[in-house]
Amino acid sequence: MPTTVLTQEQTKELLWQVLVELLEERRSEFHELTMEAIEEVALANAIRAGRNNEFVSEDQIRAVLEA
Repeated sequence: MPTTVLTQEQTKELLWQVLVELLEERRSEFHELTMEAIEEVALANAIRAGRNNEFVSEDQIRAVLEA
């Protein structure tokens, strides 16, 4: 079996074509994957922000929820 050697530019072009084809043929799956990634980043940012703020008592939380 012959071996094919690709240049860096050819490899980049091939990967770009694969990505475009993936987006065209599996748009809904790609959208779902992207949304999950965004949600994970947002959750991580919220956790980080929460660690930098003062803690709130359980009574304060209940008062807000019951209002």
